[in-house]
Amino acid sequence: MSSLPTISTATLTKDLRLEWRSKDAINSMLFFALLVVVIFSFSFNPTAEESRQIAGGLVWVAFLFAAVVALNQTWARELRNQVLDAYRVSPAPANALFVAKAVGNFVFVSILEALMTPLFIVFYTLRALGPAWQLIPVAMLGTWALVVNGTFFAAMSIRTRSREIMLPLLLFPISIPALLSMVEGTSAILTGEASAKFWIVLLAVYDLVFTSVSLLLFESVLNAE
Repeated sequence: MSSLPTISTATLTKDLRLEWRSKDAINSMLFFALLVVVIFSFSFNPTAEESRQIAGGLVWVAFLFAAVVALNQTWARELRNQVLDAYRVSPAPANALFVAKAVGNFVFVSILEALMTPLFIVFYTLRALGPAWQLIPVAMLGTWALVVNGTFFAAMSIRTRSREIMLPLLLFPISIPALLSMVEGTSAILTGEASAKFWIVLLAVYDLVFTSVSLLLFESVLNAE
């Protein structure tokens, strides 16, 4: 087990280098999220108060659908040249691969959020009336909730014929509690009408539970035919 950090770091570095060269996931997510921002901005013209009430839902739904684009590519790279099969027969711990993939997806989605958040602020004239610093834990915990489940279910569906469809079907229902917490927490901070602490704690518990379950079950998923 002492080799887990080393293997995770090596796999994560490899994924980051591949993405830096190709930029496939980042470009796809940015294009999709930008379309959502533009389409919704042309569809309605809310007041500042209405924007604060609906922005949480718009932002996180956009990030959720955009993240699926990157999550679908998580394991596709490993199928080329039988890299995933080689990993399965190696003595390397399965959880090292899962941690590297989940952290890599977290980095990619976080970059998307950092680039797109200013656009949401400009298009919808957003201003937080509550403690703005709470948006950081909401974003970090919420993003991890999406990517840890997405990475796990992407591995589960990678060998299915319709994996692009299977991943959303598995991910979206299980992510409803996390998505609700992200939307409600963000809305509470933007409107200043309630505290977001409850939603932050709920996201932390959700992350702890599903990260633990994913780590416990991933080896079985990896070795499944």
